[in-house]
Amino acid sequence: MAHQVHGRLILLLVLAVAVSGLALVAWLRRRFVVVEVSGDSMRPSFHTGDRVLVRRIPPRRVRTGEVVVVEAPRPRMHQPGPERKWHIKRVAAVGGDPVPAPVADAPALRNADRVPSGHLVVLGDNPGSSLDSRQRGFVPADLVLGVVLRRLPPENSR
Repeated sequence: MAHQVHGRLILLLVLAVAVSGLALVAWLRRRFVVVEVSGDSMRPSFHTGDRVLVRRIPPRRVRTGEVVVVEAPRPRMHQPGPERKWHIKRVAAVGGDPVPAPVADAPALRNADRVPSGHLVVLGDNPGSSLDSRQRGFVPADLVLGVVLRRLPPENSR
């Protein structure tokens, strides 16, 4: 009889650990995501093929100078589909900030002196290869997936 109770306790303990592990994995997946960089817009900071760890955060917590992953604007004639495209950019200004002087004359930002609330100015580190606020204007902050925490080692180095 004691042997059966002991076996059930071990089974319950194993189940508790498994459920806790699954809960932890689910929490981590909601909080963090890995994104692969494609394109030259963030050179020299990030290159095509780099993988970055992104922490999902509420838009109100985005700060100037952080590198973010933001949903790419959809074309006006958007065809329905599930695929989202992501851009990696550096935040140059947040809602309420003055429009940064180096981009104040960009066509999409001309005649604006402050970033509207709930919006960002995002720029690529490589201006010649970046589609960013210089062309697109202010980016709604709610399009931010999260903040880049760090570059990850290449997958083939594991």
